[in-house]
This record gives sequence, C-alpha cells and structure tokens, in this order.
Amino acid sequence: MSEMADAIRALSAEKGISEDSIKQTIENTIKAAYKRTFGTADNCIVKFNDDMTDVSVYSRKTIVDGVYDPSTEIELEEAQKMSPDAELGDEIDILVDPHDFARSAVTTGKQTAHQTLNESFKDNLYGEYKDKVGQIIIGYYQREHNGNIYVDLGKVEGVLPAKFQSPRETYEKNDRIKALIVDIKRTPTGLQLVLSRTDPDFVRSIVELEVPEVADKTVAIQKIVREAGYRTKIAVYSNKEDVDPVGACVGLKGVRIQNVIRELEGEKIDVLKYDEDPRVFIKNALSPAEVEKVIILDNDKKEALAVVNENQFSLAIGKQGQNVRLANRLCDWSIDVKTDEQAAEMDLSEVDTRKAAESLFAGSEQSEYEEIQTVAELPGVDQKIAAILKDSGIDDIEQFMAAVKAGTAQKIEGITDADIEAINKIISENVEFEEEPSEQPAQTEAPAQTEQPAAPAGEEQEEYFCPECGAKITLDMTRCPKCGVEFEFEEDEGK
Repeated sequence: MSEMADAIRALSAEKGISEDSIKQTIENTIKAAYKRTFGTADNCIVKFNDDMTDVSVYSRKTIVDGVYDPSTEIELEEAQKMSPDAELGDEIDILVDPHDFARSAVTTGKQTAHQTLNESFKDNLYGEYKDKVGQIIIGYYQREHNGNIYVDLGKVEGVLPAKFQSPRETYEKNDRIKALIVDIKRTPTGLQLVLSRTDPDFVRSIVELEVPEVADKTVAIQKIVREAGYRTKIAVYSNKEDVDPVGACVGLKGVRIQNVIRELEGEKIDVLKYDEDPRVFIKNALSPAEVEKVIILDNDKKEALAVVNENQFSLAIGKQGQNVRLANRLCDWSIDVKTDEQAAEMDLSEVDTRKAAESLFAGSEQSEYEEIQTVAELPGVDQKIAAILKDSGIDDIEQFMAAVKAGTAQKIEGITDADIEAINKIISENVEFEEEPSEQPAQTEAPAQTEQPAAPAGEEQEEYFCPECGAKITLDMTRCPKCGVEFEFEEDEGK
C-alpha cells in the first residue's frame, strides 16, 4: 500500500472529493470486508499512517478466561504472549492481514467503495452547480440522439433538448455551444445539466454580458419576449435620466446589439423603451412599424386599437402576425391593428359613450356622496386664497357667502375682487344649497288652501283673522276653519 497516498491525492483531484472523505471511504470499505469475513465490524480498528503511505487493520478483543466468541474475545495466556502486562478484562488490538479476508468480502468492499465514492461525487457536483441554474455555461458538441444534443461541460454532461434549440442553429462535432442552465438532473452515472438556447433569460444573460449599463443596473430590462430563431422584443428603461436605455443597449453604430444578434445566429431583435402609459408602450412595442395613434377600447379588459398608415400595416402585423403577437405578450394587452381607413369605418361610438358614462358616473358619485363644506374643498379653488380666508376666520362656504354679502370679505388683505368672483363662480357650479325644513307644528285640521293672487308691487298684503277664535283666514273663506263661525267680507267705501 506504499502507493496509496498518491492514489488518494489523484482521486481527490479527479473527482473533486476531499482526502478526508476518501480516507473515510477506504475505512468503510475495509470494515465491510472485515464484517463479511468475521461476522461483525464493531471491533474493527483502521489506522492510517500520518503520511497516508500505509493503512493497518486491527481486531480489538477482550481478554477473558474461557473464550465464548473468538471474533471478539481472547484467552489470557495468548494475550500475554503478545503483551506480558495483559490482564483479564483488558482490551488488546491484534493486527489483521487484509489478504486473509475472503474473496467475497473483498468484492463486497469494492462495491461499497465505488458506491460511496459515486454518491460523494454526485453530492459535490450538485452542490457546485445547484446555484448556477439561470446562468450561462459553455461546452462542446459531443453527440446527438433523437434530436437532443449532448454537450461536454467538463465535469458533467449537458443535454440540449430539441424543444430548447433554435431552428436557425445547426451543430457539428466539437462545435462550441453557449447555453443557459435551466435544470439539474441526477443520473445513475452522475449529474446532467438541462440547457436551453430559446429561453428569454438566455437573451437577458447575453445582453448583460454585452451591455455594462445593464450589468450594473443603470439600465433595467422590463420584459423580454421571443419567438426563438425569428424575433425578440426587449423593453428597457433607465434608472438615470441622463442615460438613454435604448441607445445603451444598441451601442455605438449598433456594435453591442450586433454581438447579441450574432450569438443568436441572426435572430431579429427590437430594443424599445418601456413606458407606464399603455398608449406609449403599445406604440413602442409595435416597432419597427410607425403607429399614428393608440385608442384604449377597454381598460379593464386591456383591449387597445393601434391605427397605422396603409404602408405600415404589414410591418405592424409582421410575418404571419408575428410582430403584433409579440407586442401583445410584451405589453400584456390585446392589440388590434387597423389602417386609417379601417379605423374610420369602425363604430367607436360605444367607446366614446363608455368614456362619457365613466366620467359622468364618476362626477355624479362625487356630487351625490361627497359633501363640500369648506372653501378649501371646492374643486379648482386656489388653496392660497382658501388659506388666507381660513386665517381670517372664514372656513365654511356659508361663512364666505355671509362675509361677501356683508362686504367684509373684500376687506381681507390679500383677497381681490377677482378672487371673490372666481370662488363665487366655483360655488355656483359645484355647490347646491339645501333648505332645512321649518320646525313649525303642522296644522293637521286645516284644509289645503288655494293660492292667492300676488299683491301688487309696492303694496303689503293685508292679513285677516277670525273675530271669534283669532285663527288666520283668507278673503275667499265664508266659514272659519277652526271654530266654524260664518262671516262675510265687506269693502271699505273709504278705500
């Protein structure tokens, strides 16, 4: 076993397993063979030299007077031959020659060693690669089977399934392949990495490698959508106002984006600016087509109409609807593209009616449920003027109206006649005053009275009362409604 140290170091370097793990595996292997030979491994002691040039195997036995189990016990006389100081009850380690192990025991040990080393190798590989899911890795074409491409990645093998391959790409033996790690699978022989070149995150990783502003988060990628091999759309925005996100991704004379296109084997890429306004974002998403206007048909259902010129219609739709389909996915809106003539023929009255109804109901809800009491709550009022009025003790609208009527509002410093007129106009347009019902007791016995003709201008209307009970009566009555006395009116000849 003089070459054991070199073998341990070579195995450690090849498999990436620590030397302590290999030593533990060797010890477990020897104990498995020992158990196969002697029936138990509880008393098996394995010792390595400090320089790992040799290993010794001992059988630890108890000194007894009368042996019952030869594998774990030894007579006192035999023990004293090995160690004169031995006494009953002591334990003594007896050197065992591994060559004396049974052939089947050696085979069992080898199997245990191989299994243990393979499991350690798999665990180490899994620990190394589990955090690399979502990262780019480079390997070389090894072979193809059933459309799947197997890639040599060094320590592990990668598989590029047919569904994750771009239709533009073909490979020959030993071709260099750059792909995204999307999954890790354990196999009987080790570990297998599942790769992809169609995932949108693959494009994201390539852009991060080519564009420093994306890598340092100055420019952020909002979303990427792809039809692998044909077209990719990338929505970007800048975290700094002085940095153009699209220009940073495209690069000087398009150098940066051309490197990405080259990696994707010539796939078309549209880099566009993200905008929170859906109209602007939809307009950008339909690039390279020029969109004249975007009409929101239904905000809740996310339906929109994009109007383009006749010569831009096919470009906006794209080959087999590809451009508008990607724009739909990028914006998460249902976009209908029409030409000017087609849009003019459409009945958009329903859209206008819905918008008008929404604004009407929104306004009516406010007027119905929102009670305005103070000047500051008036819609469109100058808050500075409202603050001056409040500081002068005029906060409520009724207080303001009373102050204007009394002429005190015009005397407040900082308030002009134009300010008062503006507030009066807002009040007249937005406030409706409700009269409180009078608290006078109702006269349940009095019948409904007919309306009397209005008194001539400048003349006070005279009131009449019953001479018996004092109840109020009118000129058209012939009987008091309260006491029932009859009466008649006579004209005063002096009038």
